[in-house]
Amino acid sequence: MPVSLLSLSSLMDPLRGFVAVGRRMSITRAAEDLCLTQSAISRQVHALESRLGVKLLVRGHRSITLTAEGERLFRTADAALQQLQEAVGAIGDEARRRIVTLSASIGVTGLWLLPRLGQFQSAHPDIELRIAAQNRLTDLAREDVDLAIRYCSRSAAPEGALHLFDEAIAPVAHPSLRMGENLVDDQVLLEFDDPARPWLHWDTWLKTHAMAHGRPRSILRFNQYDQVAYSAMAGQGIALGRVPLLGTMLAEGQLVALAPAEAPHGSDHGYWLLSEDTGDDARTVVDWLVAQARPSA
Repeated sequence: MPVSLLSLSSLMDPLRGFVAVGRRMSITRAAEDLCLTQSAISRQVHALESRLGVKLLVRGHRSITLTAEGERLFRTADAALQQLQEAVGAIGDEARRRIVTLSASIGVTGLWLLPRLGQFQSAHPDIELRIAAQNRLTDLAREDVDLAIRYCSRSAAPEGALHLFDEAIAPVAHPSLRMGENLVDDQVLLEFDDPARPWLHWDTWLKTHAMAHGRPRSILRFNQYDQVAYSAMAGQGIALGRVPLLGTMLAEGQLVALAPAEAPHGSDHGYWLLSEDTGDDARTVVDWLVAQARPSA
């Protein structure tokens, strides 16, 4: 019948010593594996034999062999300890391999991060990255978020934030869209409907570029910027492109810029990286993001 857990607890050290001897078939090497003396290992095996009332080892001059009872116990104990070692090791690996959580707005996530994530996974397959896409301001410490990309003015950038890139605006459209002499005449204008950011509205851009009297066909408004971009890529109209976010689409010809990119009128907004985690994996993600933000990336 099985022994109780209480009885088994007193046998754990002797069993570990016995298994170490059985794996190596050497008391000397078992002692080295467990950082114990040979006499300590011998005492553990003797204690186990006394407890069980059977001999487990036959000790020769320079060799040892397992008795039939020893062979039976070794097979079972070795398998159990091996499973325990693997389980403890796996749990420890998961604890050490902490997930890095990166928060960014829906637009930054969909337009700038997602096209680049394949490169990150190829370069750093051992790092688990979690993307939290949301437009509200995130409290990194309170919400257990390691990194965050924020869009704000220079004066509003938190202390210690890393500057990634500035905002730059240019009209963009699908290359199949036909243009007249006046950029906006008889065109559908695609607009990000955010009253807090007037520099992303067509009326501001048109006034700044002396085109306030243009005659667009209509204005189609969206409450998420990625919707504006995807509508433009579908050939549904002209958008005010946030060029740093649309770099991949412009490079691949899904969109074309219809005028030079410029800093937005009346705004010094840019994209900033905040970091709450100083671990190695988080620092690797920070370095990768900074590298991706360079103009050549």
